Amino acid sequence: MSETPATAWLRAHAVVYTEHPYDYVEHGGTAESARQLGVDEHTVVKTLVMQDERTQPLVVLMHGDRQVSTKNLARAIGVKSVEPCRPEVAQRHSGYLVGGTSPFGLRKAMPVHVQESVLALPKVYINGGRRGFLVGVQPQVLLAPLGARPVNCAL
Repeated sequence: MSETPATAWLRAHAVVYTEHPYDYVEHGGTAESARQLGVDEHTVVKTLVMQDERTQPLVVLMHGDRQVSTKNLARAIGVKSVEPCRPEVAQRHSGYLVGGTSPFGLRKAMPVHVQESVLALPKVYINGGRRGFLVGVQPQVLLAPLGARPVNCAL
């Protein structure tokens, strides 16, 4: 695969990763990528760009087969409310097309929160910076060097 801001970030931080291209399907989500790659959808981590009530952006990393409780997330991070950003706003903040958003190499520095149970997995598959491209990493990479804060906000 050609380099993306995400793979450049991973290399710059000496993170070992594996590349997993697949055929992107519009609205296929993590179920489709997991099916094509032959992995459990629970190990595919989606990168969601959200915003708080002051429209401050943040990133949430969640199991592919789970949803985010915005109420629990807001409570966990100490804000009044959290909602998903509109696709064009998410793209402006992250620098990535929706469906290809990676937490690595973001255009704008944003707080990153990770569902704590993701950290217990032996390996996770997360977007590598373009549609149809996941990278496999050890979940501890999400804590350091990425700096994600563990939260419990899964439905």
